[in-house]
Amino acid sequence: MKFTEEHEWLLAEDDVVTVGITSFAAEQLGDVVFVELPEVGTEVTKDDEAVVIESVKAASDILAPLDGEIVEVNEALTDNPSMVNEDPQGDAWFFKIKVSDMSPMDDYMDEAAYAKFIE
Repeated sequence: MKFTEEHEWLLAEDDVVTVGITSFAAEQLGDVVFVELPEVGTEVTKDDEAVVIESVKAASDILAPLDGEIVEVNEALTDNPSMVNEDPQGDAWFFKIKVSDMSPMDDYMDEAAYAKFIE
């Protein structure tokens, strides 16, 4: 698992990367009340807005961490956005992206570096 400075986690399986937010980010957001997911088939470029999250505290955007195509979204979040607070680094992933170039994954933090980053 890799982590971004925007508090996203990335889990690569071959050329597909699952994207969600970290437990730290979920705690900072507070109770999530709405999630707007991208459409499957959408082509995204790194740093494009991919997901909109609204919580009782604020609205936030989840950015695409890599260039690629959205191949799956977690529809369960639409009906139950509070999953983001319950299991942010597990069942509450946002989308899966098929990536043509995996080399930018090397630029992201591992778990130890992320733990130090959020201290």
